[in-house]
Amino acid sequence: MSSPRCADGRPFYNDRTLDVDAIRELRPSDPERPTRLAAKTCRQTLLIDIRPLRHNAAFRLLFASQFVSALGTMVSYVAVPWQVYQLTHSNAQVGLLALVQLVPVIVCGLLGGAVADRVDRKRLLIGTEALMAACLAGLLANTMAASPSVLFIYALVAVLQGASGFHRPALEALTQKLARRDEFAAVAALSSIRGTFGMVAGPAIAGLLLVGGGAAGAYVFDLVTFIVALLLIARIPRESVVVPARGDESAHLLVDLAEGLRYAWKKPELMGTYIVDIVAMAFAFPIALFPAIAEAYGRTESVGWLLSAMSVGALIIGLFSGWTSRVTRLGRGVVLSAAAWGLGILALGVALACGFGLWSAMVCLAFAGAADMLSGVFRGTIWNETIPNAMRGRLAGIEMISYLTGPLIGNARAGFTAEVSGLSIAIWSGGAICVAAVIATGFLLPRFWRYQGGQHAAGAHLESRS
Repeated sequence: MSSPRCADGRPFYNDRTLDVDAIRELRPSDPERPTRLAAKTCRQTLLIDIRPLRHNAAFRLLFASQFVSALGTMVSYVAVPWQVYQLTHSNAQVGLLALVQLVPVIVCGLLGGAVADRVDRKRLLIGTEALMAACLAGLLANTMAASPSVLFIYALVAVLQGASGFHRPALEALTQKLARRDEFAAVAALSSIRGTFGMVAGPAIAGLLLVGGGAAGAYVFDLVTFIVALLLIARIPRESVVVPARGDESAHLLVDLAEGLRYAWKKPELMGTYIVDIVAMAFAFPIALFPAIAEAYGRTESVGWLLSAMSVGALIIGLFSGWTSRVTRLGRGVVLSAAAWGLGILALGVALACGFGLWSAMVCLAFAGAADMLSGVFRGTIWNETIPNAMRGRLAGIEMISYLTGPLIGNARAGFTAEVSGLSIAIWSGGAICVAAVIATGFLLPRFWRYQGGQHAAGAHLESRS
């Protein structure tokens, strides 16, 4: 009897698709069973790989805590600028929120990464979640006051972003610690799905809460999610989060930070992921132009639709990301995915220039969002494979800066270029430059371009389990 195969002709029994029990079920008495099993297994290899959630209770608790927390964070992400605008009716003061957050993210991201490699990551997560919950309580109290203070909002937002600079490195380091090496791609996809779901559902929930109860309702929702996240993190077994042994505990925090920077600089496969992400976002990040695009189509409400289109594209590709765990040429995957992002933005600019309908813009953005999701999955896998857990916090801080600075630069570039040369040119030219720049990065960093999954994973994983 010939081996059962998927629709594309691939044998479907490999190390993660057909287990011993399935082999026993291939009985001659039921000749159709192999075909049914093949179809079922092919579907499983396309859908997102949820093995880490099935067998790893500690990872399941961590994932659930951040799933809930991310949803609440996106609700506040909408509510804070809405409240500032309601209080001031000034776009400039709403824009000031971004500047208020920039310095804490950069400074605390670097320091937080070094701290995460020195202390108990679980305790650091609990501490930062508690601090962020306190900030939400402060925002709620300020909202309930007779005369809410805008300056107080700025101060609390700065503290929130500073806390996130310590929170994210601890989260990434703990995630790597809890995962097995062969699950790094699955973990990266699950983490991306978690954030993307928050981006899709959070603003929708925020809209309902703002209509029903104003900013206070949104802050109460986010505060509750932080409390739930704290309870879930507290249940993670202590033995699962032991801090890696270090032989230089007396070293200064800044020495640790410098060591992390040197490690990243000497690894072209890491530098390539940072450079590609910054370049792609700096030249082809169009969100600042969404209001102008909506005005061009004569539909103000389409601002939200455009943003949702990117998230929906990312969510769809994330749900069908099971195949990414079989991708080995991860360096090329990052470059080609980022180039596809640029092509999506280029197509958006062409659609605007040609006068195509709103649906075409949303399709282009959905394609770009899907490509960005793939790039994120491949980057996350490279990070977890090449970085020992003893340094994961420091490198996570660098990663956070890399993926935050690109969009800030990109929004500024898009706005300035649109003022000078027009909306469609600002968009398609940025997409074209993005494609050329990320491909050039691959050629300039051949070690990054040639990177294959598993090259450094064994060493990094052994350290992460020490």
